[in-house]
Amino acid sequence: MNAMQKSYFHRGGTQALLGATIPEHFTDIVQRFPAHEALVSLPQQQRLSYRELANAIDELARALVGSGFNKGDRIGVWSTDNVEWLLLQMATARIGAVLVNINPAYRPKELTYALQRSEIHGIFTIPSFRSSDYVAMLLELIPELQQDNNGQLHSKVFPSLRKVVLYDPAHADQTTRPHPGFVIWSEVLAAGTNVSIDTVDAITASLDRDDPINIQYTSGTTGFPKAVVLTHHNILNNAWFSARAMHFSEHDRLCIPVPFYHCFGMVLANLLCLSVGACMVIPAEHFDAPAVLHAIEAERCTAVHGVPTMFIAELEHPDFANYDLSSLRTGIMAGAPCPAALMKRVIEDMHCGEILIGYGETEASPLTHLTTRDDNMERRTQTVGKNLPHQEVKIIDIETGATVPLGQIGEICFRGYHIMRGYYGQPDKTVETINESGWLYSGDLGTMDAEGYVRITGRRKEMIIRGGENIYPKEIEETLFTHAKIAQVAVFGIPDEYYGEEVMAWIQLHAGQQASEEEIREFCKQQMAHFKVPKFIWFVKEFPMTVTGKLQKFRMREMAMDKLKIQSQ
Repeated sequence: MNAMQKSYFHRGGTQALLGATIPEHFTDIVQRFPAHEALVSLPQQQRLSYRELANAIDELARALVGSGFNKGDRIGVWSTDNVEWLLLQMATARIGAVLVNINPAYRPKELTYALQRSEIHGIFTIPSFRSSDYVAMLLELIPELQQDNNGQLHSKVFPSLRKVVLYDPAHADQTTRPHPGFVIWSEVLAAGTNVSIDTVDAITASLDRDDPINIQYTSGTTGFPKAVVLTHHNILNNAWFSARAMHFSEHDRLCIPVPFYHCFGMVLANLLCLSVGACMVIPAEHFDAPAVLHAIEAERCTAVHGVPTMFIAELEHPDFANYDLSSLRTGIMAGAPCPAALMKRVIEDMHCGEILIGYGETEASPLTHLTTRDDNMERRTQTVGKNLPHQEVKIIDIETGATVPLGQIGEICFRGYHIMRGYYGQPDKTVETINESGWLYSGDLGTMDAEGYVRITGRRKEMIIRGGENIYPKEIEETLFTHAKIAQVAVFGIPDEYYGEEVMAWIQLHAGQQASEEEIREFCKQQMAHFKVPKFIWFVKEFPMTVTGKLQKFRMREMAMDKLKIQSQ
């Protein structure tokens, strides 16, 4: 078999990789588009031009230096989407500190893990959001916050932690100190008054593009999160090449409903816009379908990102037809399998004719594959496109590790500029994920055609083996999505004494619809081989999922096994 028949692909592209650090590239953008609108936060009623944004970033960078933070220090942000989050993202990059993204849904145990795993030196947080009382949770973990510490915390449990900074996005200038040990935003800014911009510029000039700049935690849908270390070079180039693939420019306005703490929000939304001079529009602190629709209409957004569940919520909203979405042109749908039926609705009903399907993972900065606006409908709905420029991809046999023939299912592997530095503090886990040749094992299963287009068939761990037959949940999900009554579906395997595993489907129907198990099962029998037809069909009103909208199949499996009284095998 010659090399052309193997599923190995590399697409270089005519544009060279960026060699700048994030602040260097941003400076160039500000010089080119100083008066262009850079950021609109509707919940905070704030608007900033690129020059105003740059000034605010510089002010915070000086403040971080004045507060004792240095290059390489790890600074966490535990918050929903807001202007301050973005300022922290860029100000930490300005001084070479490592921003640690903390999921705002974390509870005390998870926060403890993040603070300890990343050895965080400082954390910025909001007081509360909905049922999450961040101040109370921090006090539970760090009782030393109840005492005045003169701005230098000393925690027995978190020896690296020096400061806990509180800010209120709704009342930026009126944040009150709940306990003596907290530092408030205005005090941090005041600490920068004696730090010159020349000092900050000197720090920025000393940075290298390969310096670690960000720690992001894997979503944890299949296990305990790991701390992914990413560099300037990793995420700036990933954002920039994604923007080029979208034909994005300073004239575009992106509605951002995805959370900033996630790579989708921080890299493929915030940094993507900043890399070309586009405008970022924050519709709400946390995903809210009507707020997204309102933002698109009011701000004449040309693009909107989201995971499939977000687009479903927008399309299914009772007032959807009343919003003018005609300004939309493009966007990225990613983060979970994107059903063809949903893709077509977004194109037709949301007027998003150039919507792209994206695929990747946090360990790859995160985007590895993207469709194009010139792809035909089959490729735009059946594949995740081709790999981005300067990236390599191959598909290997999960048993032997050999590269498989084109069209054959195997594990997808990546190599290139976008591969993470590693898992912070876990070299053993790093070598399990990245081999000695630099290939990252994704854990996803898929196929590749002769032109490099990849189809995702499922997660390696999600593959169902029933009586010796390999079953890929995505195939069944795509089929069920074509049923007129079904709005959302999740398929996974549960243990079975006879077959090893059986197929289960959780189904959410469109509003006002009713269906029986037998109706759905009969529909499946007409569409797929008998062994793929779900034995168990549950109708549900909602799914357990992460903050970013990823369905948590491991939780569904646990809940189903508990209800069915099945022992894990």
